[in-house]
Amino acid sequence: PHLRTWQDGWRTLRFMLLYSPHWLFFLPGYALFVLGLFIGGVLLAGPIEIRGIGFDTNTLLVCAMMALLGFKLIAFACFAKLFAISEGLLPESPRFSAFLRMIRLETGLIIGGLLALIGLGVLVWSVIYWKAYDFGALSYPESLRIVIPGVTATTLGIEIIFSSFFLSILALRRT
Repeated sequence: PHLRTWQDGWRTLRFMLLYSPHWLFFLPGYALFVLGLFIGGVLLAGPIEIRGIGFDTNTLLVCAMMALLGFKLIAFACFAKLFAISEGLLPESPRFSAFLRMIRLETGLIIGGLLALIGLGVLVWSVIYWKAYDFGALSYPESLRIVIPGVTATTLGIEIIFSSFFLSILALRRT
């Protein structure tokens, strides 16, 4: 009778989520990232129709958002886990330690830099495509199939670069 159902229930759920970055950040992020890339990859080839419902560039844009949010949630999972381990809130994880040894700052800079350059290259290609039409009106579905992946790759590359820096900062040994 002394328990407050909603307040105590929320406090319990909050505690469990804060001590489990895997469930809070990683799994939703992974699902968003994979779904966004998969469905977006299918839509790059052209519009699709499923049971009378058409999916085109608007859906491609939503898929790009899903992939970017998914990556950011995965990065948050890494940040939170590293912080929790360094503060003694979570035990050391051999798999996570191996992952951190594999994904160093330099690796993130190279992968992120290459992805950003590819994205910028795609954006340059979109300007060349536009120039072929004398910088006039374009067919939105055709042009967005070039611009959306270019913007997504550039943004994701830059996110990888800065996430790598932040992960490296969190990994610094404190005295």
